[in-house]
Amino acid sequence: MHHPLRVLFVCDGGSSRSWMAEVLLQSLSGKEFAVHSAGLEPEAVHPLAIKVMQEVGMSVTEKTVKHIDDYEEIQFDYVIALCDQATESCLAFPRDIENLQWECPNPLDVQGTEDTLLEAFRSVRELLRKRIEAWLPEARTKAG
Repeated sequence: MHHPLRVLFVCDGGSSRSWMAEVLLQSLSGKEFAVHSAGLEPEAVHPLAIKVMQEVGMSVTEKTVKHIDDYEEIQFDYVIALCDQATESCLAFPRDIENLQWECPNPLDVQGTEDTLLEAFRSVRELLRKRIEAWLPEARTKAG
């Protein structure tokens, strides 16, 4: 393969869903993919997002969220939107293969105790993990 597949995950804040997706894909795909994430209005990565990724042994080094505009110069193979707000912005991105939309609930919409919130973050992590695992064979085929 001439270059690692370039993937960008986008959601509104970027502090949980797109960042978690980035960490998951990087971990599940090894060096095959160059993975990035961004927010439309970036915030710091949510502490609970970091916590639930560490729970499953994912090493977390990058804790800052980039703005989607930081990636204007990069030609991505896939741009994957994780919320409605991001879908529209993604349409503006040129990409080599395609844009995808994976609806994903925002764990920050959940109200309650820290335990309730942790459960919300864990369920998003598992949803994203399943989506990525299901998508990887297809992405590898197209890359081939």
